Amino acid sequence: MILPFYIIRNHIAPFLFSAASLMGIFLLQFLMKAADKLVGKGLDTYVIIQLVAYNLAWMVVLVVPMSVLIATLMAFGSMSQNNEVTILKASGVSLLKMVTTPFIAAIGIAYLLTLFNNDVLPDANHKAKMLMYDISQKKPTLSLQSGVFSQEINNFAILARNVEQGVNLLHDVTIYDYSSPAKINVVTAKTGKIYFSPDLKYLLMDLDNGEIHESETDGTTMYRKLLFTRHRIAMNADQFAFQQSNNMSRGDRELSASIMQHRVDSLAKVKNEFDSLLNAFIVPVFYGESSQIGIKPIKSYNNDAIMYTNALSRILTSKNNIMPYVMRAEMIKNEMNRYKVEIYKKYAIPTACVIFILLGAPLGIMMRKGGFGMAGSISLFFFLVYWSFLIGGEKLADRGMISPLMGMWSANIIMGLGGILLTYKSMKETVVLDFSFIQKIIPKRFRPQVEQ
Repeated sequence: MILPFYIIRNHIAPFLFSAASLMGIFLLQFLMKAADKLVGKGLDTYVIIQLVAYNLAWMVVLVVPMSVLIATLMAFGSMSQNNEVTILKASGVSLLKMVTTPFIAAIGIAYLLTLFNNDVLPDANHKAKMLMYDISQKKPTLSLQSGVFSQEINNFAILARNVEQGVNLLHDVTIYDYSSPAKINVVTAKTGKIYFSPDLKYLLMDLDNGEIHESETDGTTMYRKLLFTRHRIAMNADQFAFQQSNNMSRGDRELSASIMQHRVDSLAKVKNEFDSLLNAFIVPVFYGESSQIGIKPIKSYNNDAIMYTNALSRILTSKNNIMPYVMRAEMIKNEMNRYKVEIYKKYAIPTACVIFILLGAPLGIMMRKGGFGMAGSISLFFFLVYWSFLIGGEKLADRGMISPLMGMWSANIIMGLGGILLTYKSMKETVVLDFSFIQKIIPKRFRPQVEQ
């Protein structure tokens, strides 16, 4: 019982360290990508935290399999470097017995990740999409520049000869108010202070020592002038406020596998109905049967040219009538493939945790190094290959070139067979991965000099 706990203990620290490191890398990449959509909009800190929290879900799905591979490489690499694997083999402990405990743990992680993919990830993706849409709809906060008219607020044009940005204090203010179609108001003031209401729905401006000039737009001679020492203007600022949406349709990545399977079954029934209609439409009219689209059987004519012309006309007519049904059936098939791809993906990625144990254990023993750098490099290579297969399979399956099952599971099948082969070879003989060939590729002037 001591050996399984010892091997698992060697996995825990590398797993947590690699997971934290990879999450930090993915998070930094996401923030850099989304920075231009967030900066300058006056968003509350809680909104930014929400957006990051929702996007952590898809990061977890990618990070966990990578961390399993890195942890396995580091654990078995360290044990091989310290000759612990050799001692265990000499004691009669086979590689299969050493791998059994991490393999069972990987199955448990894969099961939990599958639950996460079906119960947490869809809702997180949906909320992240809604929140990002709401943020994109929000306009940047109001910015006033000295001596420049600002028309960012509907029905108002604001000019301040001097703006003190730190305290939002305006000097020599002129405001044109077009909120009423029947009249125009021009407000001038010596000083003013501008700020948003607590709910961000109104932009308030407190003016001191000014005048209000009011005239009608219908050409009459009515004109009125008001003097004031204190005056407040409330302008609608809904375009600057942040409001979260409550209802938005869900895409395929925002649904659980059971819901998508239900949609696939419903689409399959619709497709079967279209196939039945198409089969009925394509019943040869030449056999004296009328089709359901109103094409009458072709009659015989004494003149062959008339008969052929009439037949060609009817064929073109039937083609025009059938093509909408064919296109609709093809669209339904593509939609079914898209849902199937996402269903298989929810199970294929967690299964990679188990596959990477089969790959990582023999590779770690062969490379005889337990450092994070070597393990990270090897795992990055395998995960890039895995992800290339996954993305390529998804694209091909969406286009109907291969089945969704093969598109999503081909990477697991290929790497699983490779892992089994490596495990078998590692059991039969001791193989050490030698990376000295890399040094031969490096030019001599860049190689480290060894003192004689």
